[in-house]
Amino acid sequence: MENGIPNGRFRILGYRWDGDQLVIVPEEAEVVKRVFQNFLDGKSRLETEREFEAEGIRSINGCVMRDSNLKTILTNVTYTGNLLLQKEFISDPIEKKRKKNHGELPQYFVENTHEPIIDMETFQYVQDEMGRRRELGALANKSLNTCCFTGKIKCPYCGQSYMHSRRTKNGHYQEFWNCGSKKKKKQGDGCPVGGTINHKNLMLACAEVLGIEDFDEDVFLEKVDYIDVPKRYTLEFHMADGRVITKDCPNTGHQDCWTPEYRAKVSAQRRKTGTNPKGASCLTAKIKCVHCGCNFRGTLQKKADAEGGKMRYWRCAEHNGCDTVGLCEDLLKAMISDVLDTEDFDEGVFRERIDRIDVLSASEIVFCLKDGTAVSREWIPPERVGRPWTDEQREKFRESVKDAYTPERRQQMSEHMKQLRKERGKAWRKEK
Repeated sequence: MENGIPNGRFRILGYRWDGDQLVIVPEEAEVVKRVFQNFLDGKSRLETEREFEAEGIRSINGCVMRDSNLKTILTNVTYTGNLLLQKEFISDPIEKKRKKNHGELPQYFVENTHEPIIDMETFQYVQDEMGRRRELGALANKSLNTCCFTGKIKCPYCGQSYMHSRRTKNGHYQEFWNCGSKKKKKQGDGCPVGGTINHKNLMLACAEVLGIEDFDEDVFLEKVDYIDVPKRYTLEFHMADGRVITKDCPNTGHQDCWTPEYRAKVSAQRRKTGTNPKGASCLTAKIKCVHCGCNFRGTLQKKADAEGGKMRYWRCAEHNGCDTVGLCEDLLKAMISDVLDTEDFDEGVFRERIDRIDVLSASEIVFCLKDGTAVSREWIPPERVGRPWTDEQREKFRESVKDAYTPERRQQMSEHMKQLRKERGKAWRKEK
């Protein structure tokens, strides 16, 4: 290599070896020129990759031209008619692993060894432009969904940048930002901040911090270094002049999606079915609490003997002051079948014949039929059947009790009992 002699006959798109000389392959050389021209035209490597894949242009090995192949072409000085020797070396002769030469060994630049495909001036310009784009990061890639906030919003816990997302909810277009750990499926407990940042509210918060009436991207990029998100809906602006400004940024995306058109649509559905159809059943808005005037709401609750380990219970929406009890859906449906004289619960028959179910108390239910009749039934809650403890559970309980009674705890209880005896005298046990 000191004498300018390559170590072996490497393969490279655009050239073939003819003895000891590299000779241009015209068809492949046109592909190389196009890669450089696309880059000079401002196209990203991703755009070039998509073009080549659509046109069926392949690498020297017949594979799809990926980003890594295009980067190798753009940085390979061989296309200028010169050779750079010892760009790689074998670090271990036993394992024979190739390693990039980052100054561990000398490199040898040999000039004018073969006919160039790209002139040196163009090649050097491309290297400088790649360096400039590298500093800009994602903002330099026009094929990506980037804006002035890209790479600027940071999560101080995950070390990830916030990523831009779009979606349509209830016919309403939304833009928001969330921690990159969510999209990248980073292992662990997840981002401790949580939540998302509404794009519209983000711009309003930035405009207020910058002291301008309307948000301006150029002013933002000039004055804001980066934004930290220390907790949900809170932004910490790290300014270019060293100041740190904290600003609230609430997420109003849910409220924003309730457009007048969507409200009218939901209202029409609720007037028809009595409630929001999502998660609703035939019993929804049919069970009324006479005492409170509220509807009963269905909630899932754990139940060991139920299918899937959960059972739906119906309870009055008024939690305080109501003496009704939760109605187990299975038992309620069995009672409805008995009232309607059907073998099994039938949703169609229920909708057709029953107007509502009035719950008078914890033990009395009245089924009001559409023909004007009313059928009263007594609600008898099922007895709770406990499961006996195993020996392991008993032992675990004993150990937990022992651990709870520390010397400090025993001393504290002793002082408390002495105080009770002192205040109440001999009858201290009888008092509550």
